[in-house]
Amino acid sequence: MNGLITDLYQLTMANALFHCGMHERQVVFDRFYRTNPFDGGYTIVAGLAHLQDFIEHFRYDKEDISYLQSLHIFYPEFLAYLEKFSFKGNIYAMPEGTVAFPGEPLLRFHGTVMEAMLLETGVSMILNHESLIATKARRIRTVAPKDVLMEFGLRRAQGHSAGLWGARAAMVGGFNGTSNVEAGKKFGIPVLGTMAHSWIMSFDSEIEAFREYVRQYHDNLILLADTYDVLESGVPHAIEIFTKLKKEGKLPKKYGIRIDSGDLVYLSKESKRLFTEAGFPEAIISGSNDLDEYAIASLKMQGCTVTSWGIGTKAITADGTPALGGVFKMAAKEENGTFRPVMKISNDIKKMTNPGIKTVYRFCRKDTGKLITDLICLASEKAATGEDFTLTTETADWRKKELKAGTYEVKELLKPVIIEGKKVPLPNLSEITTYSDQQMNMLWQEYTRLFKPHKVEINLSDALQQLKKELIHQELTKNHK
Repeated sequence: MNGLITDLYQLTMANALFHCGMHERQVVFDRFYRTNPFDGGYTIVAGLAHLQDFIEHFRYDKEDISYLQSLHIFYPEFLAYLEKFSFKGNIYAMPEGTVAFPGEPLLRFHGTVMEAMLLETGVSMILNHESLIATKARRIRTVAPKDVLMEFGLRRAQGHSAGLWGARAAMVGGFNGTSNVEAGKKFGIPVLGTMAHSWIMSFDSEIEAFREYVRQYHDNLILLADTYDVLESGVPHAIEIFTKLKKEGKLPKKYGIRIDSGDLVYLSKESKRLFTEAGFPEAIISGSNDLDEYAIASLKMQGCTVTSWGIGTKAITADGTPALGGVFKMAAKEENGTFRPVMKISNDIKKMTNPGIKTVYRFCRKDTGKLITDLICLASEKAATGEDFTLTTETADWRKKELKAGTYEVKELLKPVIIEGKKVPLPNLSEITTYSDQQMNMLWQEYTRLFKPHKVEINLSDALQQLKKELIHQELTKNHK
């Protein structure tokens, strides 16, 4: 049961609407964000599996009801309603692994206003957190496209759930595996890792520790080389171990060392030289120690020979952006059996929302598969089918982009996740990672660079732009009478 995973004001608003008899009114909400994290050019959608799990178990048990009753602010009839509550609505969302941009709906929620209020906080918490971690992971993957990336962040995660679901989100973002055993079991993620400094220090000498490890874990020979001295002790002892195994015909396909401290550029270069001179050019050099996309990019520019990275704190905590500012806003509400579009109007233009029941279409070049733009439009509009098509910039309607027939492809991005309260099967994690790789391949390099990336311009359809202008005019006229 997780019905109490919400903010108090959600419950008090729901309680009041219930008392007014307005709680069953049908509404549509959009979930979107306003700014890319890490000053980047994109965000990776993640969290839908967790979202399904959260909504499936969103209930109020007797202890929950007893606690709410003890606050003395809720009507007894409302608490009786909560005892029987479960979500019966529909949710559509961009698939996990999708590259997304500010302002466009990542998720569309259809349900009662009661359902929206009770679920908003948990839904936002899940998608904000996991999309943030997936985006951080994908940024790291862009600077190490062919290397092994290992998520090692559990002990530095901000709580159990953040460590567990954060490990899965890192996989959505392109990592190869995790040290988190629970995540390995729950999500089928490859679990990776060998030894810590405590293993080496449990023995009287480093070479003894290496030998014993070889006896017990022969097929996983990444030896931790920096407990005492990487070049004077760790690497020579590793070479001694590998030489013996080679003579015996027992050298595994994957073997090498991990360096967890010191100058990774110098130490990795020298380690590679020593291994090559000793006849082990294929020895893996693995590196760890507070790494992120900026550190790895810099290390590679300096000739670092590490090809396997253990990344902990800065990935699992999304270092650089503490939270993804996703919001959940009403876009339409039921009136007399039909939906009326609504929008938030603000003096701060960035806080204004797009009205109506909407969807998102992605336009890509037919010859290269590269992204042209995303188009937010009303769900009732006819989709482009490959004919001549014109895109108009909302803030500068003289700027138009003409797409010639046959030169582009279009795909709708919002897919069903929950229908009538029931989960829709999602792709498995391997399929999601492959899909996310494909999504990243759509982006031009200018959008993926770490510093001052080019920003993707998202378009609104002409019909949506017109609706928005009409609602603004109506609201201003009404409020100035």
